Amino acid sequence: MKKFNRSLAFSMAVCLGASTVLTGCGTSVEDNTGEEVEITVSNELKAGENGEVYVFNWGEYIGDGVIEAFEKETGIKVNYMEFTENEDMYPLLASGANNYDVVCPSDYMVDKLIKENLIQPIDKSKITNYGNIDPEYLKSAELFDPGNQYCVPYCWGTVGILYNTSMVDEEITSWNALFDEKYSGQILMMNSLRDAYMIALTLLGYDLNTSNEAELDEATDLLKKQKPLIQAYVVDEVRDKMIGGEAAIGVIYSGEAIYTARENPDLKYVVPDEGSNVWIDGWVIPTNSKNTENAYKWIDFMCRADVALANFNYITYSTPNKAARELITDEDIKNSTVAFPGEDILSRCKAYNYLTPEVEEMYMEKWNSVKSN
Repeated sequence: MKKFNRSLAFSMAVCLGASTVLTGCGTSVEDNTGEEVEITVSNELKAGENGEVYVFNWGEYIGDGVIEAFEKETGIKVNYMEFTENEDMYPLLASGANNYDVVCPSDYMVDKLIKENLIQPIDKSKITNYGNIDPEYLKSAELFDPGNQYCVPYCWGTVGILYNTSMVDEEITSWNALFDEKYSGQILMMNSLRDAYMIALTLLGYDLNTSNEAELDEATDLLKKQKPLIQAYVVDEVRDKMIGGEAAIGVIYSGEAIYTARENPDLKYVVPDEGSNVWIDGWVIPTNSKNTENAYKWIDFMCRADVALANFNYITYSTPNKAARELITDEDIKNSTVAFPGEDILSRCKAYNYLTPEVEEMYMEKWNSVKSN
């Protein structure tokens, strides 16, 4: 799903005072409070097949020093590659020309990879730290991975509304605020097909994964009516515009909302009452993996509490690792409903399913009609 770009990831690291030091017994990473979180290196695990693993992950989506700690503990060389979008990753994996051992796609892409037999079932007995994953997020993942057979959750987040309490004199609780004429010229709408239609469909009471054309037409009409009220369609720009007070209300991803609230305390994030999207990125093992045992060692390492905490501190997107959450020392972060929403919020959120090419084309045509209207 949406990640910080490189410049933001760097500024976050500076803002949080994050640093990494390889020591004789492990790796230390400073957390959000400036305290060090040590990744213990045990040297108990041994390198497996060929002594290497090919990892394909989102850019800036792992804590500083984590790869080095894994290599030091296991003796396994990590060949680490990055992608920027699920759609960039997919053809490289599907072609079979690249030998990836472990990949981190998003929910709907996991669904697609399962259907196309491009990933293999996970043997959970080989992941000793699997029990650290909160059952609540495993439940959410079942929408795209029934029975949690193919994917181990890594990071997750929600889509919601960010509003400036000094510019909005009411508590925002509904997506309706994005369609309210009194905020005309002060609304930042997400420039994302799936997210825009999720908002409209959810507000209308329809499934955010619908393929019903009549429902999509109704959502399209709603988005067209909204367009004159919008200041701009944005993605990354929402962050700086909201921090600078250039708009009163906008759509944003939860991980970025945590950052914006630090920069401007007048900003408040909410998942509307009608519901929203909860997205989950997770580790999968391609069918043609040549270093499968090492892929399991990688996933198991990522599921360790100390490692998951180091990753969370660096990228700020929420961790599904309940053991890592218990290690968080900053009480504001630990109890944040933005970073860690409770069942009352998650119960009204849903993950995206993969859309067939035909349905995706239908969405695209209707979205283009909104943008060109």
